[in-house]
Amino acid sequence: MAKDALFFAEDIFGNQFCLKDDCIHTFDPETGLFDKLAESINEWSGIILEDYEVLTGYSLAHDWQNIYGPIQSGYRLVPKIPFVLGGEYELENLYLARTGESMRARADLALQIRNIPDGASIKMDIKD
Repeated sequence: MAKDALFFAEDIFGNQFCLKDDCIHTFDPETGLFDKLAESINEWSGIILEDYEVLTGYSLAHDWQNIYGPIQSGYRLVPKIPFVLGGEYELENLYLARTGESMRARADLALQIRNIPDGASIKMDIKD
């Protein structure tokens, strides 16, 4: 799903930014989909600065740290109910997880739902 992309940054939720097809894209690990965000790194940095609250998850990360303390390097805020399945961008729906573990779980979800049409019902089976 993520072939031919050079990843260089990610937000607090583990959504990633990458170079792909000579442009800057976002990559959603829950769906495995890319969205073009900018034509250049300069344009990307301007977009990030203009909308950092949404594009980085700053507000939720700040609120989390006020309650639970610093978020260590290598950790991300991960949704209990995945965003792609209707999970809310709220503290109550988030937990702290190692980045690698989170990416593996979300990649597994992306592989399971990639051929399911939008709006279809699915059953989520959570395993240890």
